[in-house]
Amino acid sequence: MSSPAERYAAARRRTSHPTLADFTAALGFALDPFQVAACEALEDGSGVLVCAPTGAGKTVVGEFAVHKALAEGRKAFYTTPIKALSNQKYNDLVQRYGADRVGLLTGDNAVNGDAPVVVMTTEVLRNMLYAESPALRGLGYVVMDEVHYLADRFRGAVWEEVIIHLPPSVTLISLSATVSNAEEFADWLVTVRGDTSVVVSEVRPIPLWQHMLVGNRVFDLFSLRPAAHAAEQGDSPRPLSTRERGASVVDPELVRYVREHERRIDSWGGDRRRDSGHRPRYRPPARSDVVERLDRAGLLPAITFVFSRNGCDAAVHQCLLSGLRLTDEVERAEIAAIIDERTGSLPEEDLHVLGFWEWREGLLAGLAAHHAGLVPAFKETVEECFVRGLVKAVFATETLALGINMPARTVVLERLVKWNGEAHVDVTPGEYTQLTGRAGRRGIDVEGHAVVIWAPGMDPSVVAGLASTRTYPLKSSFRPSYNMAVNLVSSFGRARARELLASSFAQFQADRSVVGLARAAARHERDAAQSAAEMRSDRGDVGAYAQLRRQIADREKELSRDSQAKRRMEAADALAALRPGDVIRVPSGRRQGLAVVLDPGITDLADPRPLVLTEDKWAGRLGSVDFPSPVSALARVKVPKNFNHRSPHSRRDLASTLRNARVEHDLGARRIKHRSAAADDPVLADLRQALRNHPVHQLPDREERVRVAERWLRAVREAESLQRTMAERTGSLTRQFDRTCDVLEELGYLVPEPAPLVPADTEVVGAVDDVPVVTDDGRRLARIWSESDLLVAECLRAGVWRGLTPPELAAVVSTLVFEARRDTPGLPAVPAGTVAAAIGEMRGIRARLLDVELDHGVPPSRDLDLGFAWAAYRWADGQGLDRVLAGAEQAGTELSGGDFVRWTRQLLDLLDQLGKVADDAVARTARTTVERVRRGVVAVAVGG
Repeated sequence: MSSPAERYAAARRRTSHPTLADFTAALGFALDPFQVAACEALEDGSGVLVCAPTGAGKTVVGEFAVHKALAEGRKAFYTTPIKALSNQKYNDLVQRYGADRVGLLTGDNAVNGDAPVVVMTTEVLRNMLYAESPALRGLGYVVMDEVHYLADRFRGAVWEEVIIHLPPSVTLISLSATVSNAEEFADWLVTVRGDTSVVVSEVRPIPLWQHMLVGNRVFDLFSLRPAAHAAEQGDSPRPLSTRERGASVVDPELVRYVREHERRIDSWGGDRRRDSGHRPRYRPPARSDVVERLDRAGLLPAITFVFSRNGCDAAVHQCLLSGLRLTDEVERAEIAAIIDERTGSLPEEDLHVLGFWEWREGLLAGLAAHHAGLVPAFKETVEECFVRGLVKAVFATETLALGINMPARTVVLERLVKWNGEAHVDVTPGEYTQLTGRAGRRGIDVEGHAVVIWAPGMDPSVVAGLASTRTYPLKSSFRPSYNMAVNLVSSFGRARARELLASSFAQFQADRSVVGLARAAARHERDAAQSAAEMRSDRGDVGAYAQLRRQIADREKELSRDSQAKRRMEAADALAALRPGDVIRVPSGRRQGLAVVLDPGITDLADPRPLVLTEDKWAGRLGSVDFPSPVSALARVKVPKNFNHRSPHSRRDLASTLRNARVEHDLGARRIKHRSAAADDPVLADLRQALRNHPVHQLPDREERVRVAERWLRAVREAESLQRTMAERTGSLTRQFDRTCDVLEELGYLVPEPAPLVPADTEVVGAVDDVPVVTDDGRRLARIWSESDLLVAECLRAGVWRGLTPPELAAVVSTLVFEARRDTPGLPAVPAGTVAAAIGEMRGIRARLLDVELDHGVPPSRDLDLGFAWAAYRWADGQGLDRVLAGAEQAGTELSGGDFVRWTRQLLDLLDQLGKVADDAVARTARTTVERVRRGVVAVAVGG
């Protein structure tokens, strides 16, 4: 029963905000204050930006916008960043409003696209805006769910394009995770969309307890209760103070226990043991033990973030081997029914290669992995079982933290370090908040729990900093692509396009940063003026003397760099000369000792990165940084044909051969003495002589004066540097746009219109802006939505793909969409003959593009990636999934079933586009290829 205050608020709402009162009457639950504030602002005619934690209920505001649109007889578009979220929101809205009033457009699915409410991915709306689609008529509201995706470096530009190009009559509802610069983002929204209300809530609807598991004990991370939890108990909630956010907040008992635990590990007893390299190694708690402990404490269901696909699968396997079972007979029967329903359409012959039976066994036990390596049918089954409370423990990669609604009672973090594709990096406060935000199910749990598993070297106060920091700035990743440039010029002309780009959030942030830079520059100029007054002397120019000193120091550094660069070049040349089977010595570092070269790795002659196997069976790539002096082959061993460096057995055998190799000599150990370049440099000699002859050099208080002069010089240089930075940032986006247009003009996609004829006696005021017109090739480029848009257009113009069969076309087009997850030795194998020839032509076109881009200062287009060519060829040729995946591995690419489906969907998307934009012959082949590719597990995944 509602309280008197709630009844009074509802009565007021009925009179002041009748649409909201009508909406809330059908909800069955009371809105939180931030939801009420956002909905009232929307009914008052304002756009809104809502920033709130995961699970706080932001989408209710979007649903109110849909309700308002229908009440007014207008259209509403609900956009999401990923297809799975679109599907989920479509189902939610269909349940509320009926299938006849709700549509879905995701690229894979087109359902009732003319409905008054349409759910779509953001890219679909962007394309509709550029195409001036008739579906935009009558559009009143656009909801942009997960709008913080505009920070995504690959897709973020799409959100800004939509926000900029939406008609002024459309009201924008932006829903975001909690960001620390919400006001800045809102200020930009006001400049491009008009009146926008900001509603920020940092209060989690379910209070979150932070814990740390150390050995076999669980501790509270903080010694104080969360403010939200205090409110639950009827106490007066209060935010953590600055002091409380520091180390003093950490539970002292936890700190003491961690120190004692580390001391025990540092001794030779306790948790210590030795691995094969005789190094002491910490043994973390078994995953099954962690899950059982959570189960006993009533903290399941739980999501454990592992940051590794293989680690997720291994965790389920380990739990099954331990005999862990979390379901009863009734739950197992229900899980089995869901599995049959969700995976029944998968081809039976593909089930084994997908690991279906092992996956099913884990699910029936209440255990599951969730990562991008799973086919969509498997992931969707896990999600449904988890939401229905049937799966109790999920081991997931961080992708689960985005998008899909899968809250848990507890979130476990195994590590606070993750691989970002290039290096192992620490989890940021924003990422920590996103991951732990899954803990606590609204309407089910009284509180959520986050558990960090302690490891040696982990400081509780650092974890406390992650847990209490709310710094999650939203930064634009917007930059003009070729496709965007052509579309902008086609729709608005070049001058108007510049204005639109200048109104982007990226430029807004750059311009704002200039204000701070200007203040800093002014401060350095004042410091320089003060130092100049202090160093004045009637016996010589102290400033000039200080500059001479700086020139000498700069020259010495330059000569040192040149010398180092020469040595690096010599080392790189030596590495480039290596051949498979050469035995070399790694001089220092963790890989010190003998190694055998498996692959020279000379795709980049400036920095060869040979793939090697060391004596202790480690296989990986080394670079010139590992060899301070040139390396030479000491001996040779035979490397077996088709040697697989990922196979432990193969590595062991070859390492044994390496240890038995007869090393005759060690040229790599020679130390080459280099005469100092500074000793023979005439420029440096002249500068030093000028310094000795300068009158200030003889002053008794020279050093004191020079110290002041050096402060003056530093201030001058800092001010000049900041001025240059300001000049670069002001208008930086329009300069990028102009360079992009220059590339397009040179290649014939844009053609400048001739300047208008002006009578000789007419005075011309200002310059005449040539507005380029879009050529036929440019209009085709405007319909190609791909990271490799210009390369695709160039290949179509050159006719590279004419005469290819469907399997051949699938193979070559795959090189434009695929991206290998990790570095692989050498170039992956591709089908010989026509496919290899076409790829060779494509590489030549890309090389020519690269020259043009470098000439105009445009970031280079991505290179081809051949790793998916064999898989695409075999699949389009009708071969089974087992042969496709096995063949890909033989060609040098490891693919899981989920990887294969994901990249095939990307391939289908580009082939679909080619079916619409290519010339007749290639378009027909592309459409036939689509029909051949959309089968089996791929057809199930795309709903076709």
